[in-house]
Amino acid sequence: MSNAGLVEIRSQLQASRESAIDAYRADHRADKLLRALRRCADQALRALLRVCPLPKGAALAAVGGYGRGELYPYSDVDLLILLPVEPTADDEAGLSTLVAAMWDIGIEPGYSVRTIEQCIEEARGDITVETSLLETRWIAGSRGLTRQFMQTMNEHLDAREFFQAKRAEMQQRHARHQETPYALEPNCKESPGGLRDLQVILWMARAAGFGQNWHEIARAGLLTDIEARDLKRAENAFRRLRVELHLLARRREDRLLFDLQHALADAYGISATPTRRASEILMQRYYWAARLVTQLNILLVQNIEERLFPMQADDACMIDEDFVRYRNRLDIGTDDLFERKPSALLRVFLLMEQHPDINELSGRALRAIWHARHLIDADFRRDPVNKQTFLQILQQPKGIVHALRRMTMLNILPRYLPPFRHVVGQMQHDLFHVYTVDQHTLAVIRNLRRFTMPEHAQEYPLASRLIAGLERHWLLYVAALFHDIAKGRGGDHSALGAEDVQRFARSHGLDVADSELVVFLVRNHLAMSQVAQKQDLSDPDVIRNFAVLVGDTRKLTALYLLTVADIRGTSPKVWNAWKGKLLEDLFNLTRSHLGGSVDDANTVLHQRMDEAAGLTRLAGLRDETRQEFWKQLDVAYFLRHDAADIAWHTRHLYYQTAPGHSIVKARPTEGSEGLQVMVYTKDVADLFARICGYFGSHGLSIQDARVHTTRNGYALDSFIVLPVDSNDDLRSLATLTEHELASHLDTPQDVAQRSQRHVSGRPSRLSRAFPVPPLVELFPDEGSQNWRLAVAATDRPGLLGDVAQVFANYHVNLQTAKVMTLGDRVEDVFVISGASLAQPRSQLQFERAVLEALTQEKSNAAA
Repeated sequence: MSNAGLVEIRSQLQASRESAIDAYRADHRADKLLRALRRCADQALRALLRVCPLPKGAALAAVGGYGRGELYPYSDVDLLILLPVEPTADDEAGLSTLVAAMWDIGIEPGYSVRTIEQCIEEARGDITVETSLLETRWIAGSRGLTRQFMQTMNEHLDAREFFQAKRAEMQQRHARHQETPYALEPNCKESPGGLRDLQVILWMARAAGFGQNWHEIARAGLLTDIEARDLKRAENAFRRLRVELHLLARRREDRLLFDLQHALADAYGISATPTRRASEILMQRYYWAARLVTQLNILLVQNIEERLFPMQADDACMIDEDFVRYRNRLDIGTDDLFERKPSALLRVFLLMEQHPDINELSGRALRAIWHARHLIDADFRRDPVNKQTFLQILQQPKGIVHALRRMTMLNILPRYLPPFRHVVGQMQHDLFHVYTVDQHTLAVIRNLRRFTMPEHAQEYPLASRLIAGLERHWLLYVAALFHDIAKGRGGDHSALGAEDVQRFARSHGLDVADSELVVFLVRNHLAMSQVAQKQDLSDPDVIRNFAVLVGDTRKLTALYLLTVADIRGTSPKVWNAWKGKLLEDLFNLTRSHLGGSVDDANTVLHQRMDEAAGLTRLAGLRDETRQEFWKQLDVAYFLRHDAADIAWHTRHLYYQTAPGHSIVKARPTEGSEGLQVMVYTKDVADLFARICGYFGSHGLSIQDARVHTTRNGYALDSFIVLPVDSNDDLRSLATLTEHELASHLDTPQDVAQRSQRHVSGRPSRLSRAFPVPPLVELFPDEGSQNWRLAVAATDRPGLLGDVAQVFANYHVNLQTAKVMTLGDRVEDVFVISGASLAQPRSQLQFERAVLEALTQEKSNAAA
C-alpha cells in the first residue's frame, strides 16, 4: 500500500465532500446532502479496499445512521466488518492496517469486527446494538454473507420484545434530558422531540412489519396522511438543523449551544424584532417543532403498542356516554366525539383528574384531540360550560399539573388561553431562568401543588401551613398561569399580565375580592422578592411600606406562597435557605404589622436591646459587663441587627473591646446552607475590599453584609456567605474561616497583592452569549444622610471585590450590602456614605468607576 494512493483517495474524498457541501449551501436540501456524503464515504471505502483488501469471504457493511443512508458532515462512519469465520492472525493484522488507513484518508470509523454468530449474541443483550445492526447496508465484499446476516437478524427479531426494549430505552433517554423538549440548549438528536424520537417510531414500525417509511406506516393505518406529511416535514427540518450545527461548529455538535444560536438564526435568515432576539425566534420555532414530534411520537408509540398488544373487549368500562376506560387508559366512545361535542375537549382532562387510576389517553383519543384542537375558537371560549369546566380543572384535589402539561402538549391550553400561546417555547435570557416561560409557569404551579401535599410538608413547613388555611387556594394557580404570560411583548410584563388576568377573571365570573387578589398577585409577583433581598428588613419603614402595598393578610399570604413557588421554579441554583429565611422574615414582620403591631424605630430599638440583654444573661454575662461593650455601639447598630446576632457579637467581644488583632467568628446559618461570619478589627480604608477578596478566593459567595464602625474606631462587620460546594462540612469550614480570615486581615498587603486576589474562572456559555448590560443607579436614601447604590451585571469571580475596591479608592463607607445572585446575574444594593458623594463631579466619577468595575474582566485575563 503506497502513501501516494492514500493521499489520492483522501484528496478525492475531501473534494467530493466540499462539492456536496457547496451544493447544500445553494439549495439547503439536507436530505440530498446526507445522501451525497454517504456516497462520498462509500466510494472512498471501496477505493481503499482495492489497496487494503478484506479477509477472504468477508464483507464491509454500513450500520446505524450510515447504514440508513445518512451521513452528517462530522459524524462517525459506523461500520461492521463481517467475517465468515473467526479471524486468523494474518486477518487481524490486515484489518488493523485497513482501519489505520481509514483514519489516514479522513474517515473516522466507529467499527466492529464480528461473525454472524457474534453479532446475534451481542444483539440479544443490547437493544442499541440490535437497532444499529437492523440498519445494515452492504458496501463491499461478500454480498451473500451480508444477505445471510440480515436474514438471520430478522429471524431472531421479536417485534413485541423489541418494542418494549426500545420504549424503555426511549424513556431512559428522556429522563436524562429532564423529560422535556424545552431545554435552553437542547440536543436536536437526543432530546425529547428530536431526531431520535422520529427514528424510534420507524424502528418500532419496521420491526413490527408496519412499514419502512412514513408513507408505508400511513398505509398501515397507524398514521393519517396529514400526520405522515407533518412528520416528514419535521424530519427534514431537524436534518437541516443538525447539518447547520455541524457546519457552524466544524465538529460533531448536536446541541443548540448559546454560542451557536445567533449564528444559526443568521443561517436561517431570521431577524430580531424590537422586543425579541433573532435567537429567541429561532428557538421558539424549534420548540414548536419538537412539541409536534413529541406529540406524534406519543401517539404512534401507543398505536403500535395497541396493535402489538390488543386490548380485549372485556377490559372496557363505560365512564359515561362519551368516554370508555380500558385498564389505565381513557378512550373516546366514538371517533367523532369532539366534532359533536367540542366541550369534551376540556372535559376529557377533568375526567382524568377525577379518576386517578387513569394515567394515559388511548392512541385514538390522543389523535382525536390533536385533530380537533382547532375547534377551540372564540365561540368555544365564550361558552359558559367551557369556562366552568376550565375552572373545575384548576379546583381538583389531584392531577392538576399533569392535566395542564397534557393540555399544553396537545395545544389545548394555548388555544383556550390565547396569550399563553405566545410564551410556549419563549426563551428567557435573564441568566437565572433555565426553562422556557411555559415550562417555568407549569413548574410554579407544580410547586404550589406541593405545598398542599402532606409528603412535602417537611420541605415547605411554613408554606404548607399557610396554604392549608388559605381560602380558595386554587386562585394561586390562576395567578401562576398569568404571572409571566406577557413576557416577550415589550413593556412591563407584570402590568400587562395583570390586564390579561383581569379580563380572565371578569369573563370567568370571579367575584370582586377574588378578582382583586389574582390581579394584585400578577401585578406584584416580583415585589416580595425585591423587598426581601434588596431592602433592610430591620428598618420599620420598609415593613410599613410593604404592609401598605399588600393591604391585608390574605394578599400577604398568597403573595408569599406565589413568590416561594416562583423563585423555586426558575432554576435549582437560584433558591437557597438564606433567601427562604429573608422571605419568611418579611412575611412574619409584615403579618405582625398588619395585625396591629405598629412600632416606630424607638420602640423597636428598646425591644431589641431588651431581648438581646435577656439572651446575654442566659449566657452568664452580667449587665454591667455587657453595658461596657454596648457603650461603643450606636443606635444604627441595634436597628440593623436582630437580638440573637447582637447577643452573639456581645458574647465574643465584651472582654476585648480594643484588641490588637483581628477577631473572626463564624457559625452555620439557620438552615445550615451557609455561614454567618463576624469580623471585629481596627477599621481601615480598604477593609471591606480585603474581606471580599478573601471570600471570593475561597469560593464563598456573599449574600448579605452589614458594616458598622464602633465609637472607638473598630469595624464590626457581619456577613452571610454560601460555599460553592453545598457538600462542604460547615463546622469545619467555620473553624478554617475564623483562623484564615483573621490571619489574612492581620497580614499587611500592598496594592499589587490586592490586585492579584481574584479567582480565575470561565463565565458560563449563557452569560457569554447573553451578558447582562451593566447598570449603576445612585440616589439618596430616604430618611437618612446616606446614599443607595444599585448595580446589576453578569456575575463573575472577584466582581464584588472590584466594587469594594472602588469604595476604598473614593473613601466611600459601606453601611449595608444586599447581594442578590440569580444564576449568572447579580443585582446588588449598597447603602453608602462619604464626602465624595456630596459633590456632583466626584459623584459622577465614582459612578463611572463602579461601571468600569462591573465591566472589566480581571479574573478572565488572569486565567
